[in-house]
Amino acid sequence: MANSTTEANAADTLRRELQKVLTEIINDGGRKSKDRGETTDEEAASCFGVVKAIRILNCLRTRAETTKPESDDHTSPVKVPKEFICTLSNTIMIEPVIIASGQTYEKRYITEWLKHERTCPKSKEVLSHCFWIPNHLINDLITQWCLVNKVDRLKRPSDEIVTELFTSDIEALLQRVYSSSSVTDQIEAAKELRRQTKKFANVRVFFVAGINDSITRLLSPLSTLGEGVDLNPELQEDIVTALFNLSILEKNKTVIAENSLVIPLLTKCLKQGTAEARRNAAATLSSLSAIDSNKIIIGNSEAVKALIDLIEEGDMLATREATSTVFNLCIVLENKEKVVSAGLIRAATKKIKAGSNVDELLSLLALISTHTGAIEEMDHLGFIYDLFSILRKPSSLLNGENAVVIVFNMCDRNRDRFRLKVVGEEENQHGTFTKLAKQGSVRAVRKAQGILQWIKRFVTGKEPQRA
Repeated sequence: MANSTTEANAADTLRRELQKVLTEIINDGGRKSKDRGETTDEEAASCFGVVKAIRILNCLRTRAETTKPESDDHTSPVKVPKEFICTLSNTIMIEPVIIASGQTYEKRYITEWLKHERTCPKSKEVLSHCFWIPNHLINDLITQWCLVNKVDRLKRPSDEIVTELFTSDIEALLQRVYSSSSVTDQIEAAKELRRQTKKFANVRVFFVAGINDSITRLLSPLSTLGEGVDLNPELQEDIVTALFNLSILEKNKTVIAENSLVIPLLTKCLKQGTAEARRNAAATLSSLSAIDSNKIIIGNSEAVKALIDLIEEGDMLATREATSTVFNLCIVLENKEKVVSAGLIRAATKKIKAGSNVDELLSLLALISTHTGAIEEMDHLGFIYDLFSILRKPSSLLNGENAVVIVFNMCDRNRDRFRLKVVGEEENQHGTFTKLAKQGSVRAVRKAQGILQWIKRFVTGKEPQRA
């Protein structure tokens, strides 16, 4: 029993000595890397500390092979030297590499880190370069240590994508947003969440799939404000923007839209948020509306009216995002009636007449121009004359195409003689449709030719010649 205790004490002494030598090796290696750029294998092998470490490991290995434990029940887990563990992966390194700061990390983890950051994860210093070199010294020491302690070491790294990187503090940040008593702390945490959800794709995955009730907790500060959602504009902007970042990921879109808080809070932001919050709320709805089931959810909400108000009142960026959302919604037939009833035609034509967001709004009106109510309202507003102006000097092939599609649908839906007479007069005075039939896009040519046939048939009374 005494011999067993003596052996155990001797082994502990050797392990402590090994830990001390490893620390010295790591520190010396770091200084060499920073001062000289790299350390060659020959220099590392000749280092006294390395020789000493290997000698200690060999002693431990010999003792392990010659000493049998009295009972497996009394064996305790082997403590892995912290120098062998990557601080990013929290596991024994398989491919240790050293970076410009002199710190050593698991290759695939630091490679992923350096795609996004130019700092050392441990020291936080800005790196002079983002290259790394294999740390053969640490690799050899880990191999020796694993043999001594009968620890299985993977021969090659996993092919799995590094998903846990950058996610370690996400739940703590969310908790600060959700429950902090300090508004300043909430803002700081929300701002950091906004930054990380924008920068790291795996954070977007982890936030929704890896944290329980994460969307509700993120939005809770806004939901508790009720109608006063704009009382804390900075917090509002950061939370809404973080939500937008999360919505970019395809698999998150349905989960987010089906959360009962999301659409109502985004609608409030559209109505009374800051300019940035309104833009990003509209962008979030645009992102969510890419999914068919979400088109129904959004279309059945008050967000429709808020989006149309934003089209009319918002700045260029906000109008663009709102228009994109409404366009997505109108792919579902029943939503066309809802957006027309909510005032889309007046809002869109007003913006086009002012020369703002013409490209996006013409595309939207072309999509909705198959709806009878939309055509009637455009006709009532005299919008056909604005379309003629666009067609005479279209700023792009797409604008010309969308404008002629709208004119075609206005004629096709209600071929009364007055409307066709107006179209005929435009053709007689400016040759608008003849010109378009020669030099427009394929779709524009087809629509222009159709309009020219109607003019001949119903305005001039001449039937088109058949081949």
